[in-house]
Order: sequence, then structure tokens, then C-alpha cells
Amino acid sequence: MALAPILMPQLGESIAEATIVRVLFKEGDAVHADADLIEVETNKAVMGVTAPCSGTLGQILAETGQSYPVGAVLGYIEISKEDAVRLGLDEDDQPKAKSVEKKRVDKPAPPVTVEPTVKGGLPVPAHVGGASYLSPRMKARMAELGLRMADLSGIPGSGAGGRVTIEDLERFMAGIERNKTTPASPMRKAVADAMIRSWSRPIATVFRPITLDNLLAHRSKHPLKPGPALYTLRALAIALGENSACAGRLIGERIVHPPSIDIGFAVEAEDGVMVPVIRNADQYPLNDLVPRYNRLVELARQRRLPAGDTGGSIATVTNYGTFGLTLATPIPLPEQTLLIGMGVGRTVPFWNPAIEEFIPVVEAQFTLSFDHRVLDGGAAGRLLKRVAELLEGPEQL
Repeated sequence: MALAPILMPQLGESIAEATIVRVLFKEGDAVHADADLIEVETNKAVMGVTAPCSGTLGQILAETGQSYPVGAVLGYIEISKEDAVRLGLDEDDQPKAKSVEKKRVDKPAPPVTVEPTVKGGLPVPAHVGGASYLSPRMKARMAELGLRMADLSGIPGSGAGGRVTIEDLERFMAGIERNKTTPASPMRKAVADAMIRSWSRPIATVFRPITLDNLLAHRSKHPLKPGPALYTLRALAIALGENSACAGRLIGERIVHPPSIDIGFAVEAEDGVMVPVIRNADQYPLNDLVPRYNRLVELARQRRLPAGDTGGSIATVTNYGTFGLTLATPIPLPEQTLLIGMGVGRTVPFWNPAIEEFIPVVEAQFTLSFDHRVLDGGAAGRLLKRVAELLEGPEQL
């Protein structure tokens, strides 16, 4: 038989150790892979340490009430030699059965952290794939360099389960120093942080072409000449006013509806994007929104938005068509469930059944990106359809 170590996992980014609360199996019990073996408590929660593989629980070294650092060997599981080969455990790294003794570790002296040589993908922490595991040393070095988890995505890992080691990181950083670099502005760093938090959710996108002829005709006669993005913002506000659950946020086991229909819109600023917000956009007609919209656009371009005119929106409108783009999949901000985008308008043939002929129309592709935990494709499609109906009948705005 071979022995597979049960390691104290990394249970959170700031967690360096955990206290043993309860051992759930007895020595000699059969255990299955990913079964909770030990309950441990951190300063945040009680969590489980899982079995790295199936086998028989050989020995438990950890004692209830004692604290152990991340990476400490809490016990061993007896597994077959075939499983040991599959998991990449070397014979030289196997502890001798007689030397595995249960010893009490009294504070303040911590238990010895044992890191056996592991190859071929033995999971390092419980519940986490090897590639996402970060040792305390790695975290300290990343903090020193100002790096995040996302910065490691392009580094091939040579450690257990493909995890990035400190040596991998140092080689990567040495290579970067040979390239041309420019410092990231505060705006760029803020955008990067927001996008990292946004992408932690499952984001999906639906698409729909919308004919803009009626909108453009309405705008040509309007004395204030509102832009297409403001038409879209007003249409989205009306649609969400009719069904605010579409912009709700999933908090625990509840969908929390927004208290007001506050819609943001993207404005390109120096080295980033500003998102001013029109509050209660469903309660004001298009004519009343034009001067407020124009004022916020100008302040955003100057990066002088007052605190009350930014943040706290439930959705965003972005007009990527201004860059000549026909289609894009933008990402909602972390506090939002929805983002609607519009592409450039193009003249395309449209079959008119009344006269049985193709006629030219101006059409743009609209996208609705959404938090898939809150909305499914059908609900997102119906919301975008309602926005299309309002844009194709702009007198309703």
C-alpha cells in the first residue's frame, strides 16, 4: 500500500492557518475522493478538508483544537500502488509506516509543514484545482509586485496540478523586464479591477437587429437632437420600469429588485470609460432627459462627474457603433445585471410583404449582456424585444 497525504488546504486568500474542529472518520474507515474528512475553523467560517483520493483512512496526525498552517500534513490515506502511480506519488517520498506517529503540537510552536514531492496533478488544496492554489510565499511575492490572480493566467505552471510556482513567476517577471512597458493609469487600474470582479459571474449575451428608420426620422424633427444612445437608455428604462426583476441582483437565495430605475451610459474618457448615471430614467420623457444627458457627457469627458451622478446604476447603455463596430459583447459592471449595446447602423435590404419587394432600411445590431444567474436567454430575449418595440416606435419615448 502507498500513502497519500491529507494537506491543510488554502481556505481563503488571507487564511494562513485553521483549527481542527472535528474528525469525521475513524482510522481504518473507507473514504471516497472529495469526501469531507475533517472540519476546520478559520476566522471566517467552518469548512471541510476533503480526501484527495479514494482509499482507507490510515492515520490522522492532526488533533482537535490545534491550529495547523496551510500545507501541513493532517494525516494519510492508504491507497493502492496503482492509484499512487496515477496520482504521481514517488516511492522516495513515501513516509515509513513506523515513522508516522501521532504527536501533539502545543502552541505556540506550529506543526511542521510537510510538502512532499507531488507530480502528475495531485490536488493541493481541498475543493480547488491545483492551478488555482497559491502558496503563502507566492501570495507574499505577488503582493510585493502588485499582482493579481488574473495576472498569472498567461504563466505556464510547472508545479503540482499545473500550479504556478514562485520560480515560474520569477522567470515570467524576468522576461517582462526585457520588454517595453508603460505604467497603467489609475483609470485603467480601476477599469481592470471592475472587469475582474464582473467576470467572476456567468455572463451571457443575446443579439437582435433593430431597424432605426423611425428613430432617425424622429430625431431629425426633434429640436434637441437626442443621440441614439439616449433613445436606447430611455427605451431600456421604460422596459425595466415594467419589469424590474430583469435588473434584480441575486443575493443569497433572493432576487433583490432595484429601488429605482437608474441607468448608466458609457462615455469614453482619457485612458478609460466613465459611466454617468441618469436617476429614475423611467419617470422622465425623452425631452426632459436631453439636457441632463448632455451635461453628464461633458462632465464625464472632463472626468469631473459629481459623486451623485455616478455609481449605483442597475444597467448600462453603450454605443460601440461610434467606433464603426457592428457587434460586441460588453461586460456589465460588478453591481449591475444588464448591459445593452448598439452597433453601427448600416443600410441593408428588408423584405416588405405589403409591396412584395426588398426595400433599403437602416439596421443596427443590439446586444444585451446579462448575469445568467438572474436571467435566462428567454427573459433576456423578451426584454430586448421590448426595447426594440420602443425604439421602432420612438413617439412612445
